[in-house]
Amino acid sequence: MLEKEGINLVDYAAVTDSDRDLLRRYLDLMQSVEVTGLNRAEQKSYWVNLYNALTVWVILKHYPVASILEISYGLLTRGPWSEKLIDIENQQLSLDNIEHDILRPIFEDERIHYAVNCASYSCPNLQRQPFTAGNLEKMLEQSAKDYINHPRGVRIDSGKLVVSSIYDWYGQDFGANEGEIVDHLRQYADKDLAIKLNSVSHISTFEYDWLLNVPSPN
Repeated sequence: MLEKEGINLVDYAAVTDSDRDLLRRYLDLMQSVEVTGLNRAEQKSYWVNLYNALTVWVILKHYPVASILEISYGLLTRGPWSEKLIDIENQQLSLDNIEHDILRPIFEDERIHYAVNCASYSCPNLQRQPFTAGNLEKMLEQSAKDYINHPRGVRIDSGKLVVSSIYDWYGQDFGANEGEIVDHLRQYADKDLAIKLNSVSHISTFEYDWLLNVPSPN
């Protein structure tokens, strides 16, 4: 994994057969876990790690692609999110199941959106280390700070607030209205950004770049 301008990038082209085998064995191990026997923090970490590992696995299976949106498992689908990809405790699960049926409703933590990665430039970073019960809170907090203080997450252009489309798609997770979403952003903003956010209460534009999170050829 490489880092450029605050974004963790994955060099999928450099992944070896040994790397692929290691990831496959990791997913096999995840399938053998009795998730219901874990405590709440362990479960939360487990599902985030599984989501991210599955996303990398899907990209590797279809690489080269310019965007995860190019991956389809049916004529009427765009992206891999609805495809059943793994069996956990005798249940076939998709990425959508993990995020929208487990992580969001069960844990009710908006910081989940800073932890799961969709293999795209505008996603919050794919972390270099797994989430664990011990590091979960620290990593979620840092992930939120890193994303909100990066231009792909939040920026002020000519006095107008431009934010990631994550705050549009899942706005209800961050607040009941735009003002509460901006309050959430202020909570994690560094000093300079916080000062700028104090002058705005309305989101002008939502943006998202779906290009694959790979290093530039240059």
